[in-house]
Amino acid sequence: MNNAAFLPVAPEVIALVGALVVILLAVVFERPRIEWGITAGITLGAAVAFSVLQWRELDLLNSAGELYFSAKDLPILRSPIVVMDPYSAFAGVVVYTVALVGLLAAWNLITRLGTRGAEFVTLLLLSAAGLHIMGMSSNLVLLFLGLEIASISFYVMAGFTRERANSDEAAIKYFLLGSLASAIFIYGVALSFASTGSISIYGAGGIREFFATNIVAEPGVLLIAISLLIVGLAFKVSAAPFHQWAPDVYQGAPGGAVGLMAAGVKVAGFVAFGRVLIGGFSSQISTWESAIAVIAGISMIVGVLLAAVQTDVKRLLAYSGVAHAGYLLMALLAGAAGIPAMWFYVSTYAFMLLGAFAVAAAVSGARRGASSFDAFAGLSSRSPELAWTMLVLLLGLAGIPFTAGFIGKVSVFTAAAEAGYLWLVILALLTTVVGLYFYLRVVATMFAREPVPAEAPGTAMAPPQLSTTGRITVAIAVVVTVLFGLIPWPLLEIARDALPLMP
Repeated sequence: MNNAAFLPVAPEVIALVGALVVILLAVVFERPRIEWGITAGITLGAAVAFSVLQWRELDLLNSAGELYFSAKDLPILRSPIVVMDPYSAFAGVVVYTVALVGLLAAWNLITRLGTRGAEFVTLLLLSAAGLHIMGMSSNLVLLFLGLEIASISFYVMAGFTRERANSDEAAIKYFLLGSLASAIFIYGVALSFASTGSISIYGAGGIREFFATNIVAEPGVLLIAISLLIVGLAFKVSAAPFHQWAPDVYQGAPGGAVGLMAAGVKVAGFVAFGRVLIGGFSSQISTWESAIAVIAGISMIVGVLLAAVQTDVKRLLAYSGVAHAGYLLMALLAGAAGIPAMWFYVSTYAFMLLGAFAVAAAVSGARRGASSFDAFAGLSSRSPELAWTMLVLLLGLAGIPFTAGFIGKVSVFTAAAEAGYLWLVILALLTTVVGLYFYLRVVATMFAREPVPAEAPGTAMAPPQLSTTGRITVAIAVVVTVLFGLIPWPLLEIARDALPLMP
């Protein structure tokens, strides 16, 4: 196997080898937990490094005039299953970095799980590999396999604290609804093959070439195929009305795991949206843009209205994620021009979400699911560090100026406005204002309410403790939120180059 054939799949190979090593360390060699963490950390760091190397290799080929921008000329396969382009390289950097930060956030949970912690770490590595496969796939079936690798890992992680009934409930709901969404997606793949004669996005006989050389006279089957693909992916990113699983799963899943589940799926889901709709069906944008616009609008309305009435912080973040899915979908309406805005928004949002769920896990407990408002009451007096951290992250999620959330919102709103969807931008602005209400509710609970007394008379609620790895997690989240709010240009410049392969 030559380097050109190995490099595109190197991060996944490394992740799979790392998962195998973790299991061997735990089961065969009976090594302590710290060695699992070190192995997983090195594995994810190496995967990030190889993703950066992919980008560097592409730059070298481009400077030498050898970089192929025609999928017909790919040196590996005539109809490639995977492609190495700036889009997949950037996806690898983001996905594996999110997984690494997610490992830090979940470490307190892993140590409390005992010997089962090795299984959790293994699932984390496998889920990261599956998430990146979704971004590097040039084949709809392989994209589906990547989606399933990640989804099955998350199903198990959601129910990992099986001694709690709501954890089992979360896992069952996620599995049943996720299986339905997967079935819808693969049926869309089948109908896509029926209408275009291919399941490959690029290459000779691929979907893009089909639209470049053929006129679809009766697009009925094609319209159904695109609709089913959109529905399957909309479920994964918890866009309304396909969001019903998210609040219950986020609330029931162990606090240390839910941040990675929420952030990782958001990143990979929108990466897949970009690869399929912009990479494969960009010439058919007139057939799917209205559906995306409607789903985006419904997501924003449903997300902010239901978030406003929640009494659990994790459910609030889940419904907030529905609204954010709507904002992110707006970027797709601009076609390839909206991809940089999508990249900036989803990559920074993932770290803000990881940080927010890490704080929620510290307040409510790494193994517990629920994170009620009462647990956050008076947090500023019990743990000022956590309260001020959560304040910064909530301001970022709300899109307040001088945070990365503000830059992300401005970017996607601008892209949608330039695509002619001014009505959707106005709706987004209105829902953003409404969203301030429920974020400020959490802030008021932390800073203005008195702590809720403990159950035992005459005792005070114990201050929440943030582990060392938890501190690193929230520190990274705060730095990303503030740094890219004040200096967004470096990330925006990189995102402008991270476009899907365009034959």
